Parts: sequence; C-alpha cells; structure tokens
Amino acid sequence: MTTRSQPIPEAVSLTDPSLYVNRELSLLAFQRRVLEEAQDPSNPLLERIKFLSIVGSNLDEFFMIRVAGLMRQVAAGSPEVPADGMTAAEQLEAIRADVANLVAAAHKTLRRELMPALEKAGIRFREFKQLSPAQQARAERYFSKTVFPVLTPLAFDPGRPFPHISNLSLNLGVLIRDGNGEEHFARIKIPNTLPQLIAVDSPARQSSKNGNGTRSQTFIWLEDLIACNLNSLFPGMEILEAHPFHVTRDAEIEIQELEAGDLLANT
Repeated sequence: MTTRSQPIPEAVSLTDPSLYVNRELSLLAFQRRVLEEAQDPSNPLLERIKFLSIVGSNLDEFFMIRVAGLMRQVAAGSPEVPADGMTAAEQLEAIRADVANLVAAAHKTLRRELMPALEKAGIRFREFKQLSPAQQARAERYFSKTVFPVLTPLAFDPGRPFPHISNLSLNLGVLIRDGNGEEHFARIKIPNTLPQLIAVDSPARQSSKNGNGTRSQTFIWLEDLIACNLNSLFPGMEILEAHPFHVTRDAEIEIQELEAGDLLANT
C-alpha cells in the first residue's frame, strides 16, 4: 500500500501585515456594531436612542485618546509602525474615511428611523420658530427665569484673548455687529447644569392622551432656545449668525493641565 506524500506548506511569516487588523480601525468596526443595535427595530425605541448616544460618546473618547495619540506621533515624526504595517499618517487617513461613513450612517438612522418613531410615540422635537405662540411664550418665560441668569457671553477681539473652551462642552459661536458697523465674535457656553431638552407644552396638554392612547410632549433643545433669544444677551447689537459647536481635546493635555494646576496649588 502506497501513500501519496502531502506537500509541506510553506512557513507563514508572522511579520506579514496582512495577518493583522489595525487596532484603531477595529475599534471603529465595533462602533459600527453598536450603531447596528440602534438600527435594529426589534429593540425598544428608547434603547435604540441609548445605543445611538453611546456611539457618539465612544467617538468622543476615541478622538480624545486614539486619534490624539496618532496626531502626536505624526507631529513627533515617530517611525513606529504596528504589526499591521500602517503608519500613523495612514491610520489617520483611514480613520477619517471610516468615521465620515459612520457619522453619516448615524445621522441617517436618527433622522429617517428614530425621529419618526419618536414622533409616532408622541415625542416631538421642534425648532423654536415652529412652536405655537403659546409654546413660544412658555419657552421665553423659562429662558428669562432659568436660563438667562446663568449665561456669560465672552467676546473675542484683538484686545481680548480667545476664551478657554472646556473639553466636550457645548457652545454657541455668535457673530454680531455693533452700532458702528463693526463685527465681533462671541462665545456662549451652554450650561450643562440645565436640562438640554425643554418641554414647552402646557401641563394640561402634557397630561392628555392623543388618538393612539399615548401622552404627547413637545421639546426644543436648550441651544436653540438660547440662539433665538440672543437679543437679550447683546442688546443694541445685530445678530448676524449663531452656530452650536463643541471641541474634543487631547486627553493627555487635559491630564497635564490638571497636574500643572495641582503643582501650582502646592507651591
């Protein structure tokens, strides 16, 4: 009896980059799986909203730690290359493309799936200008009584340094024009001590049920309410533009700043 000899496979080189998955890109792939939970109609609606918010918070952390670390490597000209063979610059380029697709998919999920589902469940989100006169009046009373006292606009011009913007804080960038025709930039920090969603229906309306047996509520975002009441913050000025934004800072720098503060406090 003869046996046919089997060919001996060639030895695999463990240094072959094709055998490895990039760590940063694998983290983004995990975020895609989290987003799929938000897209799954078998999950309860509010759970889907939570999954979508987890994607956002995870991306913030990803940029604070992973992307910031890669940017430091590029700035330092570090020659280090991981086992997958991608340089820091190549990783940043791949991350840019992956994040753009992920964020676009997240926005599509929110606007085409979750927002209509919330609307059907009686949870409505509106812009200030879309509210009824009675709803606008209630929102403006809330602004005057609760929001206005805690706002501190900070101007920026050649005579004033650019204001420090806290990590992950939500802000309004405002462009105004004074009586002399000169334009100025100001920044308003959206207070995180107040609810970011404001109910604008009357108490009687909030307690009533709609046709499908659920209670309906109308909400506006806090930054929208502030943006529509900027004349109270800049009397005599013309409001040209107002846009919300937030800054994601390098977590390493945040730690260094804290350590420096402690050192100064102990000297």
